[in-house]
Amino acid sequence: MSRTTARGWWASLAAVVLVAFVIQLWVAVDVPGTPRAHAVGTLAGAPLASRVIRVLSFFTVQSNILSGVTCAVLALAPDRDGSRWRPVRLASLFGITVTGIVYATGLARIHEPHGWRETVANTVFHYIVPIMMVLGWLMFGPRPRIDIRTVGLALLWPVAWITYTPIHGAFSSWYPYPFVDVITHGYARVLLKGTLVVVVLAIVTALFWVGDRRLPTTPTPTAQQRANSLDVANADGSSRAPGPGERAPQPQAATWKPWSRRRKRGCSPAGTADLS
Repeated sequence: MSRTTARGWWASLAAVVLVAFVIQLWVAVDVPGTPRAHAVGTLAGAPLASRVIRVLSFFTVQSNILSGVTCAVLALAPDRDGSRWRPVRLASLFGITVTGIVYATGLARIHEPHGWRETVANTVFHYIVPIMMVLGWLMFGPRPRIDIRTVGLALLWPVAWITYTPIHGAFSSWYPYPFVDVITHGYARVLLKGTLVVVVLAIVTALFWVGDRRLPTTPTPTAQQRANSLDVANADGSSRAPGPGERAPQPQAATWKPWSRRRKRGCSPAGTADLS
């Protein structure tokens, strides 16, 4: 796959996420703030600021925001890499994958969108983005990008979400999903279910890790990049391939040093007295 195709794929997906997110915010602004309501997963019945916070509290929305941001970055640099970038990219992948799986297998049966705006946002968030993110990763990567440090840092996000949700609910009496509803299930069951969610996310992460190692490297290096990645000799005689962005060092021309001959006793290369 060409870099142009990859850029187009990621740019299109970033645009789709942005449009769906704007529509979702439109819904939050448009629903009534009164009478006060705390039904699980609903936006109505709270002040505007609280309704926006409710939107941002959904794991679905957070995973889509991460996906949109990473897609926008990849549209500019399809081979993007970096120690800070890798955990964000991995979190977007396993987050949006689990979002799609959980909704399709469970939440879709109890969630009924109302009106074209909710239908569009719901379809994009739960179906289009998860499918396109995974397909994009399979086709364009970039790979390899996953190691144990990346996995550990990426999983901090769902742990933080599981921690935040009951705390926010304790103050607002509102919860985004039935399985984190402390009022109905109590803290012990919510903690157990939250732990299971993290375990599922970790399993999906492991699958991406395996694929990252076994699938072909992407994007495919250009002819110039392959030429620059030939082994080069280091000063100590060892050899290595230059890292990303490095240029292969050029061999140094031999220079004649007149003082390289055996020096006469008591004379330095400059002809001054040798006091050593």
